[in-house]
Amino acid sequence: MGRTAGDEKLFCHMGKTLKTVLLLFLAVILLTASAGYVHRAVPTQAQEEKKSDHIKYVEFNVSYLALKKAMNLDIESHKKGGSLNWIQILAYLGAKYGGDFKRYRSSDMDAFVKKLQTSGIDEITKDMKYYKYYFEAYTAVLGGLLGKYREDGEEKYGLIGYSPIAKTFPYTDCDDFGAQRTYGYSRPHLGHDMMAATGTPIIAVESGVVEALGWNQYGGWRIGIRSFDSKRYYYYAHLRQNRPYAANLAVGQTVKAGDVIGYVGRTGYSTKENVNNIKVSHLHFGLELVFDESQKESNNEIWVDVYALTKLLRQHQSEVYRVAETKEYYRVKNIEIE
Repeated sequence: MGRTAGDEKLFCHMGKTLKTVLLLFLAVILLTASAGYVHRAVPTQAQEEKKSDHIKYVEFNVSYLALKKAMNLDIESHKKGGSLNWIQILAYLGAKYGGDFKRYRSSDMDAFVKKLQTSGIDEITKDMKYYKYYFEAYTAVLGGLLGKYREDGEEKYGLIGYSPIAKTFPYTDCDDFGAQRTYGYSRPHLGHDMMAATGTPIIAVESGVVEALGWNQYGGWRIGIRSFDSKRYYYYAHLRQNRPYAANLAVGQTVKAGDVIGYVGRTGYSTKENVNNIKVSHLHFGLELVFDESQKESNNEIWVDVYALTKLLRQHQSEVYRVAETKEYYRVKNIEIE
C-alpha cells in the first residue's frame, strides 16, 4: 500500500508533538546526567579548567537565513578576489549570541563584515571567550561544503556539498530532530527525516570513505560515510528493501560528493534483515561530529540537527540518469574538487 500526504503529515505531527515532550524531559536530564546524548551548549567553567583536548559537545542551531547569507557573502567575496570566510562569520555570531540563533539579526552580520574591512579577525574576537570554540565546532559541521572546484574545465567557487536527495525527485522535510523514538528503548531521534518515494536516489553529501554498510535493526539497510578529515560521519538509513545500495558500493570505497550511493526505502525496526517495518518511506539523514575517535561509538556521541543545513543544500542537487537495463541511477555531471 502506498503512502499518502496524510500519512506524511501524521508522521511529522506525531514527531513534533513528542519532540515537545522530550525537550522537557531532556532539560531534566541535562541537570542530572553526567553522560549520554545530552550535552551543554557552551563549555562550563569546570571544562575550561580541565582544558580538554577535544570538544565534547556541539549544538548546531544556526538558522537557514544566517547560513544562506553567510555563504553568499563568502561566495561573492571570492568572486571579487576577497577572502571572507562564512564559518568565521557564523562563529562570531555564535559567540555573540551564546549559540542561540533565535537572536539572529541580519544587521549583526553586516556590522561584523564591515569591521573586517578595517580590522583582523583576531583583533575583533580577542575579548570573545568562546569564539575559538564556535569556530572549531562550526568548522567541523560545515568544513567540507564550500570551496573551489572545476566543472567542464572551468574553475569555480561555491557549494561543493550536495543535497542527500537527487535533483527532480520530490521530497518533504520533517523537522523532527530530538523527537522521541520508542523502538527497542526510548530515545531521542538524532537525525533528520526526508520523506520521499521508495527508490528515490540518495546522494553522497560530501566526498569520503564508506565506513559502514549493511543491516542495523534501528536504521535498516544503512550507509555510513566519513569525511576525509574524519570530522564528519554521514549516516543514511532506512534504505530500500532488496536493492538498497548503488551497484558495487563497499566498505572502504571512496565516494565523491554528488555520487548516487543508495535508494530511499522503509527498512528497519527489526532484528531480522531486509524487513520493511518503517511505516512511511523516507531517508533518515544524520550527521555525527567526531573530534576524537573515542567519541565515535560511545555514550557521548555528538549528533547535530541538520534541518537548516538540508534546506541550504537543496540549492545544490545532483542531476542523475537511469540505465534501463540495470535500473541503476548515476550522476550526470562530474566535478573535480580542489
